[in-house]
Amino acid sequence: MDSIDGKIIAQLGQDSGLTSEELGGRVGLSPSAAHRRVKTLEQQGLILGYRARLSREARGNPSTVFVSVTLTDQRQATMMAFEQALARTAQVTEAHLMSGESDYLLKVLVHENDSYERIHREVLSALPGVHRLVTQFTIRTLATEE
Repeated sequence: MDSIDGKIIAQLGQDSGLTSEELGGRVGLSPSAAHRRVKTLEQQGLILGYRARLSREARGNPSTVFVSVTLTDQRQATMMAFEQALARTAQVTEAHLMSGESDYLLKVLVHENDSYERIHREVLSALPGVHRLVTQFTIRTLATEE
């Protein structure tokens, strides 16, 4: 990866919908050269994909809840079972293995037609290996990459 590839990645990180012509103009390449570079970056696994940024309204005005999860133990089998079940949980949009007091930090979206109580009781508490859940509700989001 050279400096032009870095510029391409930076530009696509800000606006993944750029055409090859727009991208090439911003990084000093012809449209066809910009397109070839992007395809190479995709093949190398440096660009993993593209997505649309949706407004909260388009996503159903979900509430954001952060949940700290402590497992019964930190054995590999316990963590793998938890992570595999978590991957099938639609309400959890992010999961982070953490250092410190809890084992995982989850970002959960609760849509208007659902309740966190139901998600807590039927989904999160039912995940394998869960010992303790500590929930924090978002009051307001200040800034976001999405």
